[in-house]
Amino acid sequence: MARIGLLPLARATFDVAYAEELYGSLKGELSAAGHELVGGEALLFDAPATERALAVMKGRALDLLLIVQVTFTDATMTVKIADEADAPLAIWSFPEPRTGGRLRLNAFCGLNLAAHALGLNDVAFGWVHADPATADVGALAADLLARKRQAKAQPLVTAEAGEGERAGARALLARIAGSRIGRIGERPDGFFTCDYDPERLESLAGVSVEPIALDALFASARGAGEGAVGEARAEAGATLDDLDSVDQDQLDRSLRLRAALEDVRSKGGYAAFAVRCWPEMFTQYGGAVCGPVGMMGERRVPCACEADVHGALTNLFLQEMTGDAAFLVDLVDLDAQDGTGVVWHCGQAPVSMRDETVTAKAAIHSNRKMPLLFEFPLKPGRVTFARISQARGHPTMVIAGGEMKRRPLAFSGTAGVLAFDAPIEAVAQTIVGAGLEHHLSLVYGDHRPALRALAAEMGLPVLEF
Repeated sequence: MARIGLLPLARATFDVAYAEELYGSLKGELSAAGHELVGGEALLFDAPATERALAVMKGRALDLLLIVQVTFTDATMTVKIADEADAPLAIWSFPEPRTGGRLRLNAFCGLNLAAHALGLNDVAFGWVHADPATADVGALAADLLARKRQAKAQPLVTAEAGEGERAGARALLARIAGSRIGRIGERPDGFFTCDYDPERLESLAGVSVEPIALDALFASARGAGEGAVGEARAEAGATLDDLDSVDQDQLDRSLRLRAALEDVRSKGGYAAFAVRCWPEMFTQYGGAVCGPVGMMGERRVPCACEADVHGALTNLFLQEMTGDAAFLVDLVDLDAQDGTGVVWHCGQAPVSMRDETVTAKAAIHSNRKMPLLFEFPLKPGRVTFARISQARGHPTMVIAGGEMKRRPLAFSGTAGVLAFDAPIEAVAQTIVGAGLEHHLSLVYGDHRPALRALAAEMGLPVLEF
């Protein structure tokens, strides 16, 4: 049969035992299909281990080099692997059950980051997102070897809109022009999805970006007055009646971040923030910014995590377009049998998006174990997604629609189960094939015509699904 090199990428902050179980199942099925496996004896948790494993592949005449996206990882090592690979490349990621608990793997999001990075570098690759315990691994591997499951660039279309809608878009752009986004800290390593060009951004939307040091935010938080901190606690307590259930020192530090964000906003006149939300929030400061980000969104100061400037800009556009709060989400699960996907972020959805039949809870970060996060499922209703994207190096307006379902909380934090307008397989093919960023902005209602008009006024092609 074929000789397949295995590079199983993982992070130790996820459920390692479960990750090893799924990876072992994949290896077993590949071996049972008659393939010779090279490397891949253990999960690769860091760059040195991955570089050593990659060195083993050199000169082995591989038929396929298979990156196994066992858990979420950034795209740093994927880019290095692609640069050094001398065999066709593919990625296999694992789904996970919607238990209502923590995201044990978050592997699809890792595939999403990898696809974006490879798309920027024009690297051809195949991909599979499947559970080896239930999928026909032999058939899927055969398809990868035959290049039948390649990521394919998606067609872009010219935006079209009526004059009335375009007049509304021009008015929106006039309101946004001159706005400032505060970028607090740098984007995490390997998050190429969060890169931006300040000059292009200003010419595109008339919006400027001002870097702000994380230490400046921390200093403001530590120095926040008791009145501002008490106001933040009262704001959180209006929705959460269990604030006493979490560590109170860590809660105080988290609430101080909400006070600090408001202080920085008022002094600097910022319309939105893009915030480096980890790891320093936890390792250096000692509190989560997730809840405060959601609270700022509810105050109509949109915030994007992971210092995602384009995410903050898209949130700002949606907020100005609708008058409602916007929420920057990851797409973390796709279930073809159920026909639904799950959008999620740690615990930072604006509280106005809560399903009012469910009580919101004060929660801790699933990996870092610190408060304050808000935990609730998203309310049912029509939703619109958007992203001012740079996928494959082409500025594009990404638009999607769907119907949020009333379902139990799929994963801890803030999450919603929805049926996209497009079949779930087409959604996956579009996201991976187009190499889209892993963040999409979500707002309630159907605002696709207004977004098409905005794209037309900005001179952006449209990718819609």
